[in-house]
Amino acid sequence: MSLDEIDRRVLRALQRNGRMSNAELSEVVHLSPSACHRRVQRLEKEGYIRDYVALLDPRKLNMPTTVFVEITLQAQAEEVLEAFEKSVSRIPDVLECHLMAGTADYLLKIVAENTEDFARIHRQHLARLPGVAQMQSSFALRTVCKTTALPV
Repeated sequence: MSLDEIDRRVLRALQRNGRMSNAELSEVVHLSPSACHRRVQRLEKEGYIRDYVALLDPRKLNMPTTVFVEITLQAQAEEVLEAFEKSVSRIPDVLECHLMAGTADYLLKIVAENTEDFARIHRQHLARLPGVAQMQSSFALRTVCKTTALPV
């Protein structure tokens, strides 16, 4: 199913504020509340809306440090990739893990309290990941822009 402009308005509005009531949403997208509710239900059922979440402030939770880690594996065999992915998915500090094309095999986004906390994460988790040949860490100095909203 393709999205029309009203669907796109609904998705944009919910990405900005997933907690808005159906009445508020219907006003924003210029639909009746019942038509708006049906649209949202359809978008949820068809998987366009996957979840509703609360986005937490990492600074308030004392985790202001973001580290990007590039990992190169010893081999590209399926069992090596599976073992790595299974292990990395168990590390609570890893926010994202992407299989990459390019120089590194994986790119991880990790959150930490500070450099000492990242050293702990590295020692306790990253250094024990299976199949790793090389690892390079880069600390984010400042976040210039950040969003979870997709351009719809």
